Amino acid sequence: MSDFPGVLHVGDLDVNVSVSERRRSVRLTVERDASVTAVVPPEISRDELAKVVRAKRSWLYGKLAERRELGESRPAREYVSGEGFPYLGRSYRLRIVDRAREVRLVRGRLELGRGGGAEELVRWYRRVGETWLKRRVEPWASRLGVEVSGLRVLPLGYRWGSCSPSGTVNIHWATMQLPPTLIDYVLVHELAHLLRHDHSAEFWRLVERAMPDFQDRRELLRRLGPDLWLPEEGR
Repeated sequence: MSDFPGVLHVGDLDVNVSVSERRRSVRLTVERDASVTAVVPPEISRDELAKVVRAKRSWLYGKLAERRELGESRPAREYVSGEGFPYLGRSYRLRIVDRAREVRLVRGRLELGRGGGAEELVRWYRRVGETWLKRRVEPWASRLGVEVSGLRVLPLGYRWGSCSPSGTVNIHWATMQLPPTLIDYVLVHELAHLLRHDHSAEFWRLVERAMPDFQDRRELLRRLGPDLWLPEEGR
């Protein structure tokens, strides 16, 4: 078994480590909150992992600089009539209604019951997201030649998506605020992980094969991401 703690300190880098029986090599990721994570095979030692981190230090510093540059505070929003919330790339204004009920999109307005707030809106994004994404994912899955056993819309912290070996794809509810072309990129990214569990050159070839302009979409996602509404309790 690995002999390191949950957090490995390598110079000025703090790496959050988790062990996966499926891993045959180390996967390093810089998350959207500018934290560094490593998923490692069970047999790796503390010294071996530190060596890998040091070898990737230049890459990690570059990614951290990008994340921190984008780490500006998100615009505050209030739960009052007229406040805007994005859905599928467009901004919709809230209409506060007296009768308490689920959030609904009615004639171009998001109706929110008086006294409601983040919890009700997140629930709405998750509900509409499951319906919309289940239809959207099928053509991309067919293009990549993978089978999706399930799709869930969840709070995923600072990840846009994740997937499981069983074929379940998880998508962050905040993704539903993006334009459809960028949601497609998130879907293709996760579907490609059903075939390749790393970010190797082969993984990116799979993504490019399904979506030749993925780099443009990824860059736009990088720029738009910090502007999305993401309340602390809904992450």
